[in-house]
Amino acid sequence: MNIKKITVLLLLNFTLYSYAQIERPKLIVGIVVDQMRMEYLYRFGPYFSKNGFNRLIDKGYLYTNMHYNYVPTHTAPGHASVYTGTTPVNHGILGNSWYIRNSKTKIYCTEDSTVTPQGNPEKPEEGLMSPKNLQSTTITDELRLATNFRGKVFGISMKDRGAILPAGHFANRAYWLSNNGNFISSSFYGKDFPQWVNSFNNEKIYMKYINEGWKLLKDQTFYQESLPDENPYEILSINKDNKAIFPYNLKSAYEKDGAKVLKSTPFTNNMIVDFAKELIQKENLGQDNDTDFLTLSFSATDVISHQTSPRSIETEDTYLRLDLLIADILSYLDTKVGKENYLLFLTADHSGAENPLYLHDKGYEVFSLKRKEIEQKLKDFSVKTYGNDFISTYYNQNVYFDEEAIKKDGINKEDVFETFADYIETFPGVKRTYTEKQILNASATDEHGSMIFRGYDKTQNGQIYVLLDPAYMEYMIQGTSHGSSYTYDTHVPAIFYGWKIPHGINHNKKYITEIAPTISQKISITFPNSTSAQILSEILEK
Repeated sequence: MNIKKITVLLLLNFTLYSYAQIERPKLIVGIVVDQMRMEYLYRFGPYFSKNGFNRLIDKGYLYTNMHYNYVPTHTAPGHASVYTGTTPVNHGILGNSWYIRNSKTKIYCTEDSTVTPQGNPEKPEEGLMSPKNLQSTTITDELRLATNFRGKVFGISMKDRGAILPAGHFANRAYWLSNNGNFISSSFYGKDFPQWVNSFNNEKIYMKYINEGWKLLKDQTFYQESLPDENPYEILSINKDNKAIFPYNLKSAYEKDGAKVLKSTPFTNNMIVDFAKELIQKENLGQDNDTDFLTLSFSATDVISHQTSPRSIETEDTYLRLDLLIADILSYLDTKVGKENYLLFLTADHSGAENPLYLHDKGYEVFSLKRKEIEQKLKDFSVKTYGNDFISTYYNQNVYFDEEAIKKDGINKEDVFETFADYIETFPGVKRTYTEKQILNASATDEHGSMIFRGYDKTQNGQIYVLLDPAYMEYMIQGTSHGSSYTYDTHVPAIFYGWKIPHGINHNKKYITEIAPTISQKISITFPNSTSAQILSEILEK
């Protein structure tokens, strides 16, 4: 054999050997901060520590213009979309709960009556949960498949949906917080509940936070980015009078409502970090050659902003505390897994709107709408126009019709839908309506229409979708909500950090569905099965 042939064979063998050596981190950590607006990194950034959010930004890769590309922008579809790399039209999680048109029943995103609760929840129904309603695979599922199920996957959150949907169908376990302070799960993940979790629950670490109460982390003069402590745009259910005023005496609230009171404080975030560190140790995450995946979802940010608005001291204090928890997680991973051995990303499941009353008081002519009032107007109009109530319900800005009743009256249903659509567009605060036919034939140039299509299932959504004007929302006067196709609900942060992540910043518009396929490419595994496989190429650069 001549020297040229030997050289070619050696090069071929070297190439094949190189492809066989797939490089992966020991651990991937996915963090979702519930209802985190991108602007919090700007507004609160100067007050964050060096070792939390700012460490991720200074050492990692930040996308400043990351968006959701569908409606509704809610918690369950948000978590599902981050981890499946697709939108509700494909993964099937259409909201936190939704109304099924054919059966005329409501369904909760992770409900499953076939499983049994584990971990001693306060009420059994808290544990009747699984990922069975999720129709697509997740990046965590694909990691389990790629490692022949040797790589471990765990999900943790205060909310069941925040733990279950990111962890996927093949997770070792997902854990969420019961109203009694226990981390619980379901038999979907196996009949034997880990003893170490029972031991953790028995320690009742939540009493530490109850006894300390919720005082401001800093002196009150420090909170320059928020409205006064007491203002008309906030309530908080911790106090008997619902007034949102520091300090909060959690002992008296605990005597009345038990550990459930923690779910309106920042301290469920602390509990998630406490539990995560225990889980990493007990389950030996990141300790061998098969990549493990831990998903964390911090929900206190959502609960507190819902009640007190994005401009409250409560919201600012919650983010200052979360920043310290991020620093704590990073420090723990540095020690336990190794600085160069883990890949972490952080994003949000949706953003959130300004409080309409606050905007109105500043001169912007907007206000909050009441869902029940809208539904009653539709029912009254139906009886007045047709002599019958054709409205099944109005839910998540969807109008659901009783098509059987319409058919019995011998009326063309499309004419009924068009009549109602025209009527709804006369409502204050309504920008326009989309009938089912318009949604299914949405033009790519119609930004709102195409976003509605990507979150729509004609067997489970309504026959009309109601698009509100900017800044309007269906919610109470205080606090805030989310769910629209406007940028204040779609714009979230996205940061990648750690293993083979370059340092940088990108201001181009990107979509949340690009995160999962990017991670797939980064660690050389199969894409989640419904993703369009659009990726963030900057993350793949060395």
